[in-house]
Amino acid sequence: MLEILQYGFMQRALLSGIIIGILCPLIGIFLVLRRMSLIGDSLSHVALAGVAAGLLAGIYPLGMALLFSTIAALGVEKLRKNYSHYAELSIAIILSASIGLAIVLISLAKSINMDLFGYLFGSITTVLPKDLWLISGVGVFIIFFIKIFYKELFYIAFDEESARISGIPVTGINLFFTLIVAATVTLSMRIVGILLVSSLIIVPVATSLQVAKSFRQATIFSVIFAELSVVLGIIISYYLELASGGTIVLLSVFILFIVIGIKNKGKRFKHKKLLKTG
Repeated sequence: MLEILQYGFMQRALLSGIIIGILCPLIGIFLVLRRMSLIGDSLSHVALAGVAAGLLAGIYPLGMALLFSTIAALGVEKLRKNYSHYAELSIAIILSASIGLAIVLISLAKSINMDLFGYLFGSITTVLPKDLWLISGVGVFIIFFIKIFYKELFYIAFDEESARISGIPVTGINLFFTLIVAATVTLSMRIVGILLVSSLIIVPVATSLQVAKSFRQATIFSVIFAELSVVLGIIISYYLELASGGTIVLLSVFILFIVIGIKNKGKRFKHKKLLKTG
């Protein structure tokens, strides 16, 4: 297996994947608690529009996707204020607009459809050195932000109004967090793919919630489950010549089912034991 590390594209894919395997669940744990799981789907479609625009204009697609996602994140926050009692509407509106824009841009650039495949479904062979530098730089910044504002994000996730009353700058942190979600979605699409990135944000978190007994444990377990999915998915996709995104997500779902199965089996065992002792 070590021979795959001889190839530059595999080194870049694994390094990028390890970083993404940390970022996605770190972001996902707060999104799940805030019931904003669909924002990953929304921003991924915005990123698709950005990629199409970049390929159409001959501009670095990942940079253009990051720009589009950042603008969309600002739009989400703006709409959330207008629909304070129906916050999910802001995500639905951005999702609808981004899908329409992406379809129009792709139809204008019929010759780039093959180039879009790697962005849609993830590809380990298309991670360029500049992609790795961008993923590493922005990734370190995102991890640093979450470390600094971990307690504030935790408080806001459980009770936004109480956090506001206690003096936490909720509006500013929410805005910056949404921008970070946009950046994470954009960076992850090289490995996982635009259509599947939200799965890597949510599924490892769902798995960790089955076994964790605290918020900190849920955060740690979600990163572990994500890293298992990403690293094994990249290796399997290399040897079997599969799309990396689909392989990673299927592994992530497989791990979730295993954890649920083990947990249910443990419950049945305890129940039988109680009946015998009773």
